[in-house]
Amino acid sequence: MSAYSALTAAGYRAQVRDRTTVFFTFAFPLIFLVVFGLIFRGRDVEESGYSYLSYTASGVLSWGVANAAVFGIGFTLMQWRADDILRMIRMSPAPLSSVIGSRFVLALVVGAVQSVLFVGVAMLPGFGLVPDSRWPLLIPVMVLGIITFLMLGVIIGSVADTPESVAGIANFLMLPMAFLSGSFFPLDSMPDWLRKLSLVMPLRHLNDAVSGSLTGRGDLSDIATGCAGLLVFTVVLGAVAMRTFRWTKTS
Repeated sequence: MSAYSALTAAGYRAQVRDRTTVFFTFAFPLIFLVVFGLIFRGRDVEESGYSYLSYTASGVLSWGVANAAVFGIGFTLMQWRADDILRMIRMSPAPLSSVIGSRFVLALVVGAVQSVLFVGVAMLPGFGLVPDSRWPLLIPVMVLGIITFLMLGVIIGSVADTPESVAGIANFLMLPMAFLSGSFFPLDSMPDWLRKLSLVMPLRHLNDAVSGSLTGRGDLSDIATGCAGLLVFTVVLGAVAMRTFRWTKTS
């Protein structure tokens, strides 16, 4: 427990001291929300009748939280392995679960702050988002989504050996996924083949569950389906993460 607490505290101090990390974690995704919110303000998606804001608010929120989870643990594992910190942890009584668990707690805190900021900005008069009555379901949805993308971050942090490679791999996966999963543009206005293709991406399922919880699009079965998809990806990515994890550069 002491090792878990120490790792969590060290991760927190490292995160808040880096102003660039703080900016890209919180302010950068908000810029997307503001830009898309202003561009599509007052407009509805013809295919569904819902406002563009109901798509972009939930989609950008999902992408921002997922992005933070992936980059946070990806960079940490790479840097700790390069600095031989993971090797020292391996020689201590601290289990691997303490390393992953400490990052999970930080990701939950970051995700909670992001959610409050995003929803708060989206509810401003210039945007006018009105959360649905089932918004409390957003909490378990976000927890499950963070776990899913944390596993993806473990894989990236295990195979990458430099900050540039972590950023390259993560951006290669997360940016196209954001566009193809409906984080920036409504999937309802996209071709049917693209909507089907997006089902193989975990961000699509997080988007669906978040939008159903936050804006009321779809019914409870859509939220449940999104959570089921995230659960499947968590199991698959978790199995791959355990296979690829490296304490040192060679093992």
